[in-house]
Amino acid sequence: MAGAAARVLGALPAYAKLAWWGLAAPRLSETRPLVVVQAVILAPEGVLLAVRRDLQGWELPGGTPLPGEADPEALRREAKEETGLELELRRHVGDYVRSGFRPHTARVYLCERVGGRLARGDETLCLRYFDPAAPPDTLFPWYRAPLADALAGGPPVRRHEHQGPRAVLAGMRIDLRMRLRGVDAP
Repeated sequence: MAGAAARVLGALPAYAKLAWWGLAAPRLSETRPLVVVQAVILAPEGVLLAVRRDLQGWELPGGTPLPGEADPEALRREAKEETGLELELRRHVGDYVRSGFRPHTARVYLCERVGGRLARGDETLCLRYFDPAAPPDTLFPWYRAPLADALAGGPPVRRHEHQGPRAVLAGMRIDLRMRLRGVDAP
């Protein structure tokens, strides 16, 4: 029980940092809209999901492009850093334009692994393959539509989503469940 309590208390600094990053930074210190790239990595074992060190819940691998870096290069770099895998981008799934908490556009791509070896990066606590039709209940809710759209196989979509208090609370509930259970539990 002491380990679970320490893991939950460890969330407090992460929550403070995320609150700044999600509420203040976009309005006070950033001059360009945030764009992130994310990968739906499908393999015979299933869809690969990751748990990061800050907000703990299952998510799609990816991150922020460096200045001047094109989406494909950014996604390959981020995926290699987080998962150890080399990817080939197969299809643009869509753009998810999110307002509210941490306004950003997530550009999601369906990807296939073409090399590398599965290995956690510095930001990654856990990697695991899941049945794409039955993702874990601790998958952050904002990844469900991109995963479903990737599996549907249609043309790229453009979805507008508002990340309000419900989304923030859902993320916190998932984070706390993951910390109480331990990261290795699906």
